Amino acid sequence: MIQKKLANATMFDLKTGLSKEETTKQRRLSDMAKMFNDTEALQAKIEAGNDSLVYEYYELDLPKTDGDIQYGTSIVYPGTVGGEYYMTKGHFHKILETGEVYFCISGEGYMLMENPEGEWEIEKLVPGRAVQVPPRYAHRSINTGKEPLVTFFAFRADAGHDYGTIETKGYRKLVVEKDGKPEIIDNPKWQQ
Repeated sequence: MIQKKLANATMFDLKTGLSKEETTKQRRLSDMAKMFNDTEALQAKIEAGNDSLVYEYYELDLPKTDGDIQYGTSIVYPGTVGGEYYMTKGHFHKILETGEVYFCISGEGYMLMENPEGEWEIEKLVPGRAVQVPPRYAHRSINTGKEPLVTFFAFRADAGHDYGTIETKGYRKLVVEKDGKPEIIDNPKWQQ
């Protein structure tokens, strides 16, 4: 009788969030053209040869059914573009009624969340803190510290990702550095 493997298991480094067993998806400055508010500052960095790694994450080869859970880590590196902190692209789930949980392993930053009706919320991420992103909310991790922001995430495996809405409309709020500290401001380019 052949025994069927029931579970998937992955080792993640508790400091870096990286795995020697899996390969990350990476997003560099050039992949974030529609994400940062100051597109001129972004283009200047890229043209100067600075196509820094902004973040990386794991998209594990797990079953994508409504009964399974997708999980992994996300690592957002420190940096700014035109004063705006490095961040993930952010996304809605294709199955909009899907929530997600993020657990901060190291670093510091914020989880910015916004629903289609215009309600928004921002939660601090520090080591040991978990944030539950409610269903119907787009979400993005933002690194406001000097070290990588490492989070562990889990969500319904068949939920999918909708990056296009964020690329088109952006978020209503931005997190920028002002006098060495994070400040939440209105996005001047936000479109309804």
